[in-house]
Amino acid sequence: MKKIAVIWILLLPLLGFSQKQFVVFFDFNKDFPNPSSILELNQWIANHRNIEITKLQGFCDSIDTKDYNRKLAERRIESVRELLEKSGLKFSQVLEKVAFGKEFKQSKVQAENRKVTIFYTEAAPVVPENELIKKIKESKVGETIKLPNLYFFNNSARIVPKSETTLYDLLCALEENPNIKIEIQGHICCQTVEDRNDVSTARARAIYNYLLRNKIDRKRMKFKGYGVSRPIHRIPERTEAEADENRRVEILIIEK
Repeated sequence: MKKIAVIWILLLPLLGFSQKQFVVFFDFNKDFPNPSSILELNQWIANHRNIEITKLQGFCDSIDTKDYNRKLAERRIESVRELLEKSGLKFSQVLEKVAFGKEFKQSKVQAENRKVTIFYTEAAPVVPENELIKKIKESKVGETIKLPNLYFFNNSARIVPKSETTLYDLLCALEENPNIKIEIQGHICCQTVEDRNDVSTARARAIYNYLLRNKIDRKRMKFKGYGVSRPIHRIPERTEAEADENRRVEILIIEK
């Protein structure tokens, strides 16, 4: 039991560390924030749209009685809560509100005791789902998906460095969807007769080998080169953009 208690004590600072604070100040005997605090609060709200308010603590100076000060602190909490609510900020379902009359460590500067402290947590930013990963996840058997921004050095199977992001996205998609099986299909451009050096197969094999090196089961993959037999645009291409679109690697979903 002692060991568990020690671990819990050590964890307490870590648990509380994620909570952040913002302080709003009030003039003497007022329950609405003073003008300078209102300006700072508005700026803070504008910069903290993605947060959750967890606790509001209200404080008063040492003047007047403890009961009067506690009620004033409660009104200060409520005025701040209303401002936050009107601004559209999110509140915890178990929002904690604590009002102090005089029973807290007072600053010698009385103005610093007339305040409401806002405790909040910042939500993790919402990261939009990667488009390729989303396409593969939502794909159907028989669907063909082009691997975007996947480029090779001229007439070779060497992948240019800027295409590594696409390879990583494909790897992530297969890791997240372990039942998917694919055929990796290579295509080339520009040649009107045949794939003389079988570059399309070599490029498909390069993708296959990358996935294999990164622990994707070989039973989930096969590869094939299609040369110029399936162009998107008529060969010879009229523009470099058309050539780029013909010079591609796709994956065919063969099982999910």
